[in-house]
Amino acid sequence: MWKQLILLAFILANCSATEVKKCSDDKPFPLAVRVLNCEIPPCDVIKGTDMIFEIDFFVMKYVTKLTTLVRATSFGMTIPYELPEDVRDVCTNLMYHAYCPLYATEDVTYLFKFPIGNYPEVSVKVEIYLVDQDKDVATCFVCNIKVKKGPTGNTTVYEIDY
Repeated sequence: MWKQLILLAFILANCSATEVKKCSDDKPFPLAVRVLNCEIPPCDVIKGTDMIFEIDFFVMKYVTKLTTLVRATSFGMTIPYELPEDVRDVCTNLMYHAYCPLYATEDVTYLFKFPIGNYPEVSVKVEIYLVDQDKDVATCFVCNIKVKKGPTGNTTVYEIDY
């Protein structure tokens, strides 16, 4: 019995939603966002790695294509953050056997592997938009991150696929 309770506690601890903020202009907000190893931002991220997001959201209309757009703000400057095509394409990164097209009010989970470049160690406000084929925002949220230097030396990093 204790083993089952410990396992349940472990699962719940790893599934907790991350406290993200709404975007401006009343853009649709996701149902939930989970950032790996982060419940309360700013989320520490290691430069040169991927930041893992699971984004639960629903669409309000028939959607054939969704694209991820990211804007990063630091030191008062906001710039678009370019993503590789395979990362930008939401439809190919939907979880739990979901696929596009999506129908109005359909809810899905998107696995977003956000590549953190070899940037200076600074705090950044990251706005993440999922935009459909008509350039309408399907969902949007803000997450504050802190870019950090990774471990030095011959260290092997293992990623857990959950």
